[in-house]
Amino acid sequence: MMLPSIFGENLFDEWMGNAFSGLMNADRELYGKRSKNMMKTDVKETDGAYQVAVELPGFDKSEISAELRDGYLTITASKGLDKDEQDKDGRYIRRERYAGAMQRSFYVGGHVRQEDIHAKYENGILKLEVPKQDAKSVEQSRYIAIEG
Repeated sequence: MMLPSIFGENLFDEWMGNAFSGLMNADRELYGKRSKNMMKTDVKETDGAYQVAVELPGFDKSEISAELRDGYLTITASKGLDKDEQDKDGRYIRRERYAGAMQRSFYVGGHVRQEDIHAKYENGILKLEVPKQDAKSVEQSRYIAIEG
């Protein structure tokens, strides 16, 4: 049975559940049913640091925050729907742009300080550089400035 799809996704995803998960959208199983809402992240290790790249397409810099607390680096992004963006000549059939809040945390160790982490947001990607260091005193909670 062929089901209609738009942009490679089944219109009946929510209604049918995982009935055809073996036949369609097999690549989505890696992240689960809500993979489109997840912050996709790459972590690269170099000699002196970890380079973290987080995909946050469609977010403004003001909608993103990065916090270091008790050795955990937490990245938060939140976006609301624009209620003013209504089309007077038609109606939406499908809306796929994300609206809501998402958050990911990474343990970077108690030795990392807020001023040691460098962050930059550019072209929908948040790039952070977290140094590898010897143990230092742990700070309670600090926010990291995001350039861009």
